[in-house]
Parts: sequence; C-alpha cells; structure tokens
Amino acid sequence: MRYRLTFIAGAAVGYVLGARAGRERYEALRKGAQRIAGNPAVRNTVEAAAVNGRTLVSRTFDKVGDRVPESVAERVRSLREQRAGDEDEWGTSNT
Repeated sequence: MRYRLTFIAGAAVGYVLGARAGRERYEALRKGAQRIAGNPAVRNTVEAAAVNGRTLVSRTFDKVGDRVPESVAERVRSLREQRAGDEDEWGTSNT
C-alpha cells in the first residue's frame, strides 16, 4: 500500500509540474536533480546513510528476530544473503 501511495503522489506531482511548467522547466529540474545526484558529497552521504540504516536494521532484527512474523524474518534472511557478496575486503560497497 505504501508503494502505491508513493506512486500516486509522484504521478500527481509530475502531472502538475508538467502541465503548469512545460518542457523547459522539466528539463531544468531534471538537470538540477542530476547535478545534485552526481555530487560526490551527496553520493557519499547517501551511501553512509544506507550502510548505517542496514546496520541499525540488522542489530534491531537480531534483538527482536524471534518476535517478528515469519514472513518478515524470511525477507530479512533473503536480503542478508543478497547483500553478502556486495562488500569487498575493505568493507566498502561497489557503488
């Protein structure tokens, strides 16, 4: 349900921006977003937040893992298995 609401909100914002601003404004917004996303400081901050979030979730799951529904526990285990190969010998990701 959360993803559906996010999609609907994004579609609504995109429609309003596209209808009111036109193609030129869209291109300007897109270039600005790409410039921000390409900034090394922003990329490092996002990567650090992702690593910290994964660590926090992992610690929390380790503490309360026996009290979560089995479907959640299965999903966490599968995500851990997927992430196992993403770390190199220095402890950094390949992004």
